[in-house]
Amino acid sequence: MYNFDFYNPTRIFFGKDRLDTIDKFVPVDAKVLITFGGGSAKKSGLIDKVKANLGNRRVVEFGGIEPNPRYETLMKAAGIVINENIDFILAVGGGSVIDGTKFISLASHYQGNATDLLKQGFRPITSEVVKKVVPFGTVLTLPATGSEMNNGAVISYEHGKFPVMSELAFPQFSILDPTVTFSLPRIQVANGIVDTFVHTTEQYITFPVDAKVQDRMAEGILQTLIEVGATTVAEPENYDARANLVWSATMALNGIIAVGVPQDWATHMIGHELTALFGIDHGQTLAIVYPSVLEVMRGQKRAKLLQYAERVWHITLGSDDEKIDLAIRKTREFFESLGIKTRISEYGVAADKIPVIVEQLKAHGLTALSETGNITLEVSQKILENAF
Repeated sequence: MYNFDFYNPTRIFFGKDRLDTIDKFVPVDAKVLITFGGGSAKKSGLIDKVKANLGNRRVVEFGGIEPNPRYETLMKAAGIVINENIDFILAVGGGSVIDGTKFISLASHYQGNATDLLKQGFRPITSEVVKKVVPFGTVLTLPATGSEMNNGAVISYEHGKFPVMSELAFPQFSILDPTVTFSLPRIQVANGIVDTFVHTTEQYITFPVDAKVQDRMAEGILQTLIEVGATTVAEPENYDARANLVWSATMALNGIIAVGVPQDWATHMIGHELTALFGIDHGQTLAIVYPSVLEVMRGQKRAKLLQYAERVWHITLGSDDEKIDLAIRKTREFFESLGIKTRISEYGVAADKIPVIVEQLKAHGLTALSETGNITLEVSQKILENAF
């Protein structure tokens, strides 16, 4: 196991009827900006419930944060923070709203051009770069990204998606009420399950470093998703199934299974280009790319693929290659069982677009992906061709 540092200051309030905690953890004299997305939080009455729990605090609303939050939209909100003297931000939404709110928090008082913050990549933004942030909390409406308990965001700008990381960007608290997610469309729930699954495997199916606790936790998350995935898509008001999905999504990317282990993230980087170029949902891009990554990189990932096959899918018969074949097939079948298509061609993207995708990877410097940095542009092209 590698050396590691672990830090996560976010308070979690989980379960039914937890909105009352807003009044306890938002400063009583704060002027609050509520951020949200396309309007479902407003139409459902959730925003009104949040405002009721804010009591007499002064409140400003900012809606319209996109499913892939755009820099230009977020900078409008940053302008409101300055002009309205906002003291606290409350994000009401899924990962995109929370990601966007993190960027608003970082960018509002940044002294330079805020596009600088998009150029850091996976290098954390420190207090030397951003000297003041606006504190924020979240009310989660969509289990998927884990953004409610981590310090990362992905922001869309021009034709790219840019990771933003900072210890300054942890939510102060997050409210996770599974009942709030009951009204989500089936496709959003399914996308969230795939996102959670691949978040977990990007930190698990790499190569062994004898991190037994992290491995067992990752395997537990994956087995839980397999167990409750189809149920929570088909039965949206099944509280137990949905509660387990919500907590799995948070645990998958709050840093706890990432410590001391190698991480991949090639699937996410390639998937981001599919979203940016063709508007394919993030979860769908992962379902397209990940089985192909496993197939193309099976030699490098062999030991962990066998562990995954035996511990997660309980595959005990056959040769090692047969076990890996079946584990990859079962992964694809699991995504498809949720109603997610797993081939690029099924989304109306022609084969002649693969070089365009590869060019975008090159333009964004994504030329040495995977846990060992050996997914070159040529290998990325092979992965895309295999996924077609």
